[in-house]
Amino acid sequence: MRFVTWLLATAAGVAVATWLIDGIRFSGPANGQEELKHKLLPLLLVALILGIVSNFVRPVVTFFSIPFIILTLGLFLLVINALMLMLTAWIAGGLGIGFHVEGFWNALAGSIIITIVNWGTASLLKDDD
Repeated sequence: MRFVTWLLATAAGVAVATWLIDGIRFSGPANGQEELKHKLLPLLLVALILGIVSNFVRPVVTFFSIPFIILTLGLFLLVINALMLMLTAWIAGGLGIGFHVEGFWNALAGSIIITIVNWGTASLLKDDD
C-alpha cells in the first residue's frame, strides 16, 4: 500500500508541475478525454522513473556533492533535484514516453513543485502502518 501511495503522490506532483510550467509537458492531445486517456499511463511511468532515479542515482550524486551542499548551506540540493528531473525526462524520452523538460530553470521550478505536492499528497494519503 505504501508503494501505491508514493506512486500516486509522485504522479500528482508531476501532473501539477506539467500544468503550472510551460517548459514541462507530455506529448499528445492537449485537452479533453483524449488527453486523459493518452497521458495517464505515461504519467505513472514518469513517476516510477523519477522514483527509481531518486532512489538510485540521487544518493550517489548527493554523496559526491557534499562539499557543495555544505558550501551553499543546502541550496545545491535544489540543483540536484532539478538534474534528477532532467535525467528522468531524458530516460523517458529514450523509452518513448513523451515527457519533456525544457531547460534547467523549468526543471528547477518543476522539482520544487513536485516536492511540495508530493509532500502534501503523501501526508493526506498517509496510511497508518
